[in-house]
Amino acid sequence: MSLDSIFSIAGSGLNAQSLRLNTTASNMANAESASSSIDQTYRARHPVFTTAFNQANGKLLMGSPSEVEGGVQVLGIVESDAPLQQRYEPNHPLANEEGYVFYPNVNVVEEMANMISASRSFQTNVEVMNSAKQMMQRVLTIGQ
Repeated sequence: MSLDSIFSIAGSGLNAQSLRLNTTASNMANAESASSSIDQTYRARHPVFTTAFNQANGKLLMGSPSEVEGGVQVLGIVESDAPLQQRYEPNHPLANEEGYVFYPNVNVVEEMANMISASRSFQTNVEVMNSAKQMMQRVLTIGQ
C-alpha cells in the first residue's frame, strides 16, 4: 500500500461519515413531523457501509499488494422497520377518523449518539490525512 492510497481510503471514510451526518440530521429534523396515515409518515433512514477491501481480496491474490485499494463504500440508505409512534390526539388537525396521529420512528437520543460518532469518525479521517501529509513533507526534506 502506497502513501497515496491513504488519501483515497481516508477520503472514502470522509464521504461515508458525511453521508451519515446528513441522514442523521434529516432524521432529527423530521423527528416530530406528524402525519394522518402510516403510509405518509417519515421513517428513520440509516446508511449501510461495507469495506472496499473485501471486494479487493481476490485482486490481492492475483496482483501485487500495491494494487489493492481499501476504504469505505456506501451500499445504500435503508429505512428503519421499527414501529411508528401512534398517539391519540383527537384535536390535532392531522388526526385521522379515530383521532390518531402518526409520528416517525426516530429516537432522538440514538440519533444524537450517531451524530457524535460520525463527527468523531470524520475528525479521525481528517487527522489521518494530515498525518500522511506531514509524513510526505518529511520524506521530501530527507535529501536536504
